[in-house]
Amino acid sequence: MKLSPRLPALLLAGLVVTACAPQTSSNSSSDKDEKSGTLRVWLFQEVGNKPKEKVVDSVVAAFEKSHKGTEVDVEYIPVETRAQRVKAAFNDPSSAPDVMEYGNTDTAGYVKDGGLLDVTKEFADWNESKDTDPTARTSVTVDGKVYGSPFYVGVRALYYRTDVFKELGLEVPRTMAELATTAREIRAAKPELYGLVVGGAYTYGAMPFIWANGGELAVGKGGSYASAISGAAAQKGIKEYTSLFTDDNCPAAKCAGMGGNDTITAFAAGKAGMAIGGDFSHTAVEAGKVKGEYAVVPLPGVSAGSIAPAFAGGNNIGVLKSTSHRTLAVQLMEQLTSKETQASMFGAMGFLPTFGDVRDKAAAEQPYVKPFAQTLAAGTKFVPASPGWAQIDSSLVLPTMFQEVISGKKSVAAASGEAAKKMDAAFGSVG
Repeated sequence: MKLSPRLPALLLAGLVVTACAPQTSSNSSSDKDEKSGTLRVWLFQEVGNKPKEKVVDSVVAAFEKSHKGTEVDVEYIPVETRAQRVKAAFNDPSSAPDVMEYGNTDTAGYVKDGGLLDVTKEFADWNESKDTDPTARTSVTVDGKVYGSPFYVGVRALYYRTDVFKELGLEVPRTMAELATTAREIRAAKPELYGLVVGGAYTYGAMPFIWANGGELAVGKGGSYASAISGAAAQKGIKEYTSLFTDDNCPAAKCAGMGGNDTITAFAAGKAGMAIGGDFSHTAVEAGKVKGEYAVVPLPGVSAGSIAPAFAGGNNIGVLKSTSHRTLAVQLMEQLTSKETQASMFGAMGFLPTFGDVRDKAAAEQPYVKPFAQTLAAGTKFVPASPGWAQIDSSLVLPTMFQEVISGKKSVAAASGEAAKKMDAAFGSVG
């Protein structure tokens, strides 16, 4: 393995790699398909990155051993500056990596920019791909074509304080209505706690309320979307979520500006009876004051026994269209996202596998995974597969809508109507 000068040398572990050579096609912007040389890889720098590096080094060592004359140069890039780095890579192929990790909400935008390679045939021919979670598969698909391989998936569920529930004689909420009632009972009995800590800037915590009530963010396909956020069902979900920002649960003055990290920090610090958090929040909660005094269940839906649809976040790994090592790059992509690698990444970083069978095994080994696996199995949702979503997200269209309602500046109808106009403008700006 050829290490980036930015990285320390690491111990390499062995991993048996088997890969069949994918078929090449003409959709690459490079007319070369070199079978040796250096492959450049960009992966995201995580908080506490060493375990991730160890897993990647193991994969790379085996890959280099089975591909004589090939070296892999891995660089870990900060997530915060990825947009600039990726844009520069798309504009200057000579500086671009061959293989890259990217957020699954970035897929459509990167495809529009012409940066990602269409690997539809290779992905279909790859034996392991048949076990990929359907939502994860959606996150690498644009207009029916596949532009990468899912790396891991993340969903949110309901964290609750077992000690508080026991003390107050509370039952775990089975519906969203019971969730609100229970939250207010906790706040009434223990005014020093938020009942259910929520955030006006916590978009992915709010989305399940919209989806559970039958609403959608947008409708359409093929890159042509129209906002549905002002629809009657979506408005019902917005009202249900924003009604939680009251003094008898989570006061607007304190909670309107909170994001997802803020809500988990509050729960971990013992300041809330319940919170909506991800599988990726487990480590932070375990390190907090509530360790040993909490449990997790799927976020309940509108009817008893139902599970609210969660946003399926996560990352993918793809091949850049400019690569001159198409065959090797696709093979490396497959090995970095294989079942064996994802199982190792779960053990090292807690990343939820995108393969159903691997995830089931992880849930059996680590009980905390079970509610998140149940949430995934119940059906998850994804953001519109449009390049316009990046603009909507960065412009804080949805948080602004929630905060306008929470503050009383606008009604649900007015705020969602304004948000719909902004979303349609973003969708329209990208064609």
